[in-house]
Amino acid sequence: MPENEFDTRETNEQSGSSGCTEPVCIDASRVYDSCGDKDCLEDLPVYFLTSAQEIVDRASSVRLHDVSVITVLIDLEPVPFHKGFYSVDMTFFFEVSLDVCVQPAVTPMTVTGLSVFSKKVILYGSEGNVKVFSSNFKLGDYDNQNMPVSNLPRATVQVAEPIGLSARLCEKRNLSAPPCRIPDFICERFGGSFCEDLSNRNDDSGDHKEALVTIGIFTIVQMERNVQIMIPVYDFCIPEKECVTSCDNPCELFSRIDFPTDEFFPPRSTELEDNCGCGRNRS
Repeated sequence: MPENEFDTRETNEQSGSSGCTEPVCIDASRVYDSCGDKDCLEDLPVYFLTSAQEIVDRASSVRLHDVSVITVLIDLEPVPFHKGFYSVDMTFFFEVSLDVCVQPAVTPMTVTGLSVFSKKVILYGSEGNVKVFSSNFKLGDYDNQNMPVSNLPRATVQVAEPIGLSARLCEKRNLSAPPCRIPDFICERFGGSFCEDLSNRNDDSGDHKEALVTIGIFTIVQMERNVQIMIPVYDFCIPEKECVTSCDNPCELFSRIDFPTDEFFPPRSTELEDNCGCGRNRS
């Protein structure tokens, strides 16, 4: 049997289907290239609005409370003289929360700021020199055409929840502006522009304190392109599970929850499976 011919016998035995009824052509997103990375972002500056910066200026120490990814802006450009390859420029925007200690034996104050990080990767996305047109139907409206787009690949970035590693303060005469333009929706999230009043703060007589954080992130970057591929079809996906109607009685819902034995009797180390990540039980 040719290697590229789909062997239906093994699949039929596993799925219990009566066999492939017909091959069909579908439009799907195919991953042409991808890469994964682990980055330790050391000493990223945290940018604050005026009210939060005044608290940081009076701080004796800071502690990293929380960090999360707001968004990632992606710019895709073909690599000159290297057909089929594209540079993916990514700008990460992090929301950073710091516990600021102003005086000893006083409850720390929590302030929130913004950190920015940029990186670039080069991936293969194949070639395409066509324009794509599609319709966008709306109920009660004309069947309007979408804006035509070129057949460029699509870059996607997956980011795991960042890990906050450390935070520290450093003395600085003049505060620096963010390395790029901050989108309006991010400024609205923090309640103001990060560049406003920056010159006034730098012109005053006092020194400032800059917060630097170290963050660990895990990312996967993929280069995708829509293609038409042929797949075998076995049957329609008919649900076999019956829907269970929820009841309004809270005690009845609570009675269905299993008793959390592990919360009262934590498992021993010998009962944990591959807890050390080395492929065997940790003793």
